[in-house]
Amino acid sequence: MSTATSSIEQLAINTIRTLSMDGVQAANSGHPGTPMALAPVTYALWQKHLRYDPACPNWPNRDRFILSC
Repeated sequence: MSTATSSIEQLAINTIRTLSMDGVQAANSGHPGTPMALAPVTYALWQKHLRYDPACPNWPNRDRFILSC
């Protein structure tokens, strides 16, 4: 893996972490620790395993991912 790819992946993971913190803060409830810790797992699932099409968000055969903590 190249350094550029690695830094883009790290940026994506850190963005997921930031969005997790923002969601907990906006809800004024919860603890951001688990979603922040699972950000790399979420990224790996989304990039390598889940089937989705951003151009067709209502695609009935898309995979779904629900993280409930």
